Order: sequence, then structure tokens, then C-alpha cells
Amino acid sequence: MYISKSFIPILKNNPSEAKIKSHQLMLRVGMIKQSSAGIYSWLPLGFKVMKKIEQVVREEQNKIGAQEILMPTIQSSEIWKESGRYEDYGEEMLRIKDRQDREMLYGPTNEELVTDIFRSSIKSYKSLPQLLYHIQWKFRDEIRPRFGIMRCREFYMKDAYSFDVTDDDALFSYNKFFLSYLETFKRLNLTAIPMAADTGPIGGNLSHEFIILAETGESKIFTDKKIFDLKSDGTKLEKNSLEDLRKKYEQFYSVTDEKFSKDEFEKKVPEKDRLITKGIEVGHIFYFGDKYSKPMGASVDLPGGKKEFVKMGSYGIGVSRLVGAIIEAKYDEKNEIMKWPISVAPYDISIIPMINKNNSSALDKANEINLELKRNNIDAIIDDTDENLSSKIKKMNLIGAPYQIIIGKQAEGDLLEFKEVDKETQKINLSEIVKIIKKQKETN
Repeated sequence: MYISKSFIPILKNNPSEAKIKSHQLMLRVGMIKQSSAGIYSWLPLGFKVMKKIEQVVREEQNKIGAQEILMPTIQSSEIWKESGRYEDYGEEMLRIKDRQDREMLYGPTNEELVTDIFRSSIKSYKSLPQLLYHIQWKFRDEIRPRFGIMRCREFYMKDAYSFDVTDDDALFSYNKFFLSYLETFKRLNLTAIPMAADTGPIGGNLSHEFIILAETGESKIFTDKKIFDLKSDGTKLEKNSLEDLRKKYEQFYSVTDEKFSKDEFEKKVPEKDRLITKGIEVGHIFYFGDKYSKPMGASVDLPGGKKEFVKMGSYGIGVSRLVGAIIEAKYDEKNEIMKWPISVAPYDISIIPMINKNNSSALDKANEINLELKRNNIDAIIDDTDENLSSKIKKMNLIGAPYQIIIGKQAEGDLLEFKEVDKETQKINLSEIVKIIKKQKETN
């Protein structure tokens, strides 16, 4: 792909209306364009990154046995009235009427709709557990949308729902998602810490937020630094192994501000290990038992003719928000260098030839290299413009492909100037470059 043929409208400077670096970068490299307050069009570069994040999320959901469905964005108000949340949810819910004067809404979440789907389809305990997820647009009418996609009104989200017979079974499902989230964020090269959190309008009595550290985050967090040394490696999809994993994290004090107790924090955490900072919520899991199943009559038949309301949980990941969260974590604002994790990078590598109007050898060399990269399923972008080399490198640093090949005026020989963004340049042949990138992609 030539950059001259790509729809990547790059700005020379940061837009004045953008206050945090993710919003600045996304506007500057043309990842998004604002349509109205808190609502954005996703342009090719941003959309490509978001869809790659979506695929990582999907793969990790599938690994724990969750099944993908797709629910509509517009829902009937009737099911929300059944659950009792229609009036309780507040002004964030966008309420509309169709031409038959029926009350509808743009879904801010899907507990009611998925419960309605479940109750119409599953009747026996033998069909449980059920883990269902979908990835869909949501709308919450934020009173003050800000920070670009980090606090917007329309957003892309993965939400999953579990259905079990007993509390014990439901906690097993909860812990599956606990592991899945740790593995998801690991693949995105993010350190996301699970923290005890308030359940908010979702409800229930057990909840964890997954937070990445960032000064621009809206969540204030209080944690024990030792929690950052924990790993999920070796955890099996078995009840005891998953329970041990959650307990391993819960042994350390780690909460959001809604759950914070100064006395408890100082009692449980030695002063040298205390960390008070800000973070970005990238995932949230809830267990709420029969909060929705009971008022909506979602039950299963048990042996002996008894019925039992199913026990439910819900599990959300902000797919579009993760684009901004990765930028907040990885963008070197001072040097204007973005380095996307290769699992979600818009391109695996950028090829930067020094273009001479009277000599096409560098561009010819770039095209030859690109053909070989394509044969190895490596996605490259070529800067075919006639800008000077430093301007091209600066531009590609902003776009954020994790690797670069630089081709000077004298494009001769087998050795190429190759570098991982933000590291030293080395001279190696193309076959070695292919090996390096393929190994990195396989690891992620």
C-alpha cells in the first residue's frame, strides 16, 4: 500500500481542541473524525486498529467457550420495564419512539435483551452453563462527552453474559472471564490490574474493574505495588485453578475510589508498597445472581419438577476505548513516536525509500521488498511521497508501525537499514527481517 493512495489525512500539528494524547494523535493521523459531540466516524487507519483489537478480544472469548451472537442496537422498552431499570437508568439512556408510537431505546447495555433471548430458548438445567457474547455499538448520552473516544456517547463494546444454575457454578463462569481478560490485555501489551469496584447501574455484589495506569485516566486507584508482579501463566480452565488465580490477585489491596477505605489501605499495605494514582478502565466484570432473571422469569427446570431462576453475570470490554488506552500507554508524546503492539498495529512495517525524481531505484527496491513481505503475510505501507527522509520518518513514527525499513538513494546490495521503532538501526538482509517479524507475530 502506497501512502499517497491511502486515506490517511495527517495534520502537521495537534488540534487545539484535543486535551489528551490519545485524542490528539487520533485526530492528527486521521484515525477518527468527529461527527457531533461524542460521536465519531472511524477512518481507515483507526478502523483497522479497532478491528484488530476486536479480533484479539473475540479469540480470547472463544478460548473459554463463549459463543458469539449479535443483538440489535435498538431495543424495546418493554423488557427494561420488566427488569425495573427503564426509569432507574437515568438520562444517559437515549429514548425514542417508532412510527407506531412504541417506546424504543438505543441500547446502553444488553442484560435485559440477552435475558429475553435466553428465557425463550433454554428450559432445562442440562443446557447450562451458557456463555454468550456479542460485539456491538452502544450509546450512552453522556452529559459532558470529552477526551475523544475515551468518554464519548457512541462506542464499540464487547459484552458477554453467563447463565448458570447455582452460585458456585456462576462463580466458575465469572473466573473464566477473569482469566480471559488478563490474557486479552496481555496480548495487547497492556498491564491491566483487576480491582474491586462498585457495581453501579448494572447491580450485583461482586465486581472487578480492569485498570491500566495512566495520568489521564478518570479512575482514581489505590493499590499494593506487589500486584504488578503477578502473572496468569499456567492457569487452567478448571474450577480450582481459576479460583486460585482470582484469590492470588485479591490477596493484595487494590480498589477504585468508590471502594476505598483509608484505614483499610493503611492497615493492609506497607507504606513503601502503597500506590495512589489514576487509571483507565478497559474492562469490567459483574456477578449479580438473579437480579434480571427473577423479575423477567428466566428459569430452568430442575430434577423433580422444581424451577430455579438462573444466576447471571455480565462482562464488558470497551473495544473502541482500547484504541485510546493503548495510545495513552504507548505514545511517546515528547518524541512524537507511537509504537503499536504488533497484534493490533495498522501495518506490521513501514518502508521508507528516499525518492529521487531522476532515479526510481529506491522505490523499485521498496516494491520488491513489499512483494516478498506480502508472500510472508506481512502487511507493509510504503511512503512513496517526495518528502525528505526525516519528514517521512517523522510521519511513520506517528502512524506507529512497529518496524521500519529505510532505503537510501543508493539502493544496492542485500543488506537493508532495519529498525524496530524507538530502537537502534541495524543492517540485515530481508530474510532475517521476515523471520523477526513473523516470530513477533506468532508470539502475539
